[in-house]
Amino acid sequence: MNTTTAAHSASRPVPHSLSAQSLGRLDFRAMPRILARLAGLALRYRRLCAAAVACAFGSAALNLLLPMLLGRAVDQVNHLRVGSAAAPSLWPLAGLLVGAAAARGTLTGLQGYFGEAIAHRVGNDLRLAFFDKLQQLSAAFHDANHSGDLITRGMLDLEGVRGFLETGALRVISLSLLLGLGVWRLLGSDLELGLLALSFTPFVVWRAARMGILLRLSWQKLQQMMSALTLSMEENLQGQRVVRAFDARAQELTRFDRDADAALRLSNQRITLRMSAMSQMNLAFYLAMAAVLWVGGQRVAAGSLSVGMLSECLAFMTLLQQPVRQVGMIVNASARASGAGARLFAVLDAEPAVRDAPGAQDLAPGPGVLRFENVSFAPDGGPARLVGISFELRPGRVLGIVGAPGSGKSTLAQLIPRLHDPAAGRITIDGHDLRGLTLASLRRQVALVQQEAFLFDGSVHDNIVYADPQACSGRARGAAATAQVHEQIEQLPGGYGSRVGERGAALSGGQRQRVTIARALAAKPKILVLDDASSAIDTLTELRLRESLRESLRGCGVVVIAHRLAALAHADEILVLERGRIAERGSHAGLLNRGGAYAALWAMQQSGDAKTIDEVAA
Repeated sequence: MNTTTAAHSASRPVPHSLSAQSLGRLDFRAMPRILARLAGLALRYRRLCAAAVACAFGSAALNLLLPMLLGRAVDQVNHLRVGSAAAPSLWPLAGLLVGAAAARGTLTGLQGYFGEAIAHRVGNDLRLAFFDKLQQLSAAFHDANHSGDLITRGMLDLEGVRGFLETGALRVISLSLLLGLGVWRLLGSDLELGLLALSFTPFVVWRAARMGILLRLSWQKLQQMMSALTLSMEENLQGQRVVRAFDARAQELTRFDRDADAALRLSNQRITLRMSAMSQMNLAFYLAMAAVLWVGGQRVAAGSLSVGMLSECLAFMTLLQQPVRQVGMIVNASARASGAGARLFAVLDAEPAVRDAPGAQDLAPGPGVLRFENVSFAPDGGPARLVGISFELRPGRVLGIVGAPGSGKSTLAQLIPRLHDPAAGRITIDGHDLRGLTLASLRRQVALVQQEAFLFDGSVHDNIVYADPQACSGRARGAAATAQVHEQIEQLPGGYGSRVGERGAALSGGQRQRVTIARALAAKPKILVLDDASSAIDTLTELRLRESLRESLRGCGVVVIAHRLAALAHADEILVLERGRIAERGSHAGLLNRGGAYAALWAMQQSGDAKTIDEVAA
């Protein structure tokens, strides 16, 4: 689900009541298919499923046996005379009651244990599959879906599925057995009294089912609100420095309080709905019990009904009350599981836009010659970002790319490690089309360093050797030295073992960028792409970094995207992009001699005028 939609939905006014008019929003036709798919996941654990079902059958059978034993005991007591020799005959019956109750408790406990074991295993399977799928899905998917919504699916929705497998499915078995065998026993023993005893069942089933559906509807809205709250909290935590810098604490609290109050009002409505339905169901049950007592008492007085049969009927009613009321919980759990399962399966069934083609080959070690052949790219349904791009990058050479924001520089960079596929033309390395290569082998030889320097909350060493966690400390130190960040790392309290904090918060912006460059260097790529990766680095350090990279990357092709033209002066060739096309190309000196947009921008940057290429061209 698109997060923007979720956020808008959460900000809508919460209705004052939940009515049956909104039932059409539940996809009842999809429920059997999704629940069957969930059941299929549970059936992978056949032994546990068989044990759980057997315990459910045994527990239900013993539940039916207890009222029968109780009725027989009451009849025996009723026929006993004080001091009679028949008194000891109650002991075996009492023993049976105790034994049956103990066995029922044991089987019920085992049923819950096996059910929970199945649910946790399926939940773990789904959790791993969901996380694995998120790693496979392409950049376009993650651009279109906010991380807060994906986290909600992987947590709240997964719990909804697990809860149904844990209790809902087994409750259906128990309830079916209790109703089927209990109805047969009551109606077979006494039709009139049996009908009275079961008279509360249709109303309670209908009311419980309606409550379950309405609770599911409210849960859908609550899920949307929780997604919005998760998004709000995530953004606030990530942007807490901005909040403090602009003293926007009151504004953020107001926004969060508004969303939280809406969720609280809906939760209160859920409580009111549940309590109202439970009160009505209790009333129906006690009215039916009163009718049984009235009619049964008169028949006992008339001698046409035994006290034991009346006791058995009342005991069975008491026994049946709770399972029948659980129809609402079953419907609610089923509806929630179907909705949550649909959201989970929407991600699990998504096909990555970029994936290994059938028969894809590993990229064999080679010189690493990169070639763009008339490449164009346009996102789905969007305007073209790149049109007719062609160039060649050989090992040991540097390609510079410059252009205004939106000219297609970052898009070009993301095409090289195949985060996207071109719409037209082809990209090759050593003559191999990237679409015919496995992604793993391609990305082992192409390293992309983006402007946003993202670091994981671990040690500096672990971040540098991220591509090869088994790499020795010498490789990490060498890469850091080349990236001109070794000395700063050594000055940290724990050196290379220092934690960098969330997103590298313990380091400065320039240090973060250099650590990400070191991470790319430690991977020993054949092609290195620096997408404005030195924007937060001071000019002197950038100069030293450039010289260091030139020495250490003699056999590596390097693509440098930068806004500061001084960073591109050493490039063997420079491409000037305008609106996705190559407007100018050549060496730094050649472009200056041409006197075009590049030369004008160079002159302005040298004089301190920070204009863009589009402004210069105009």
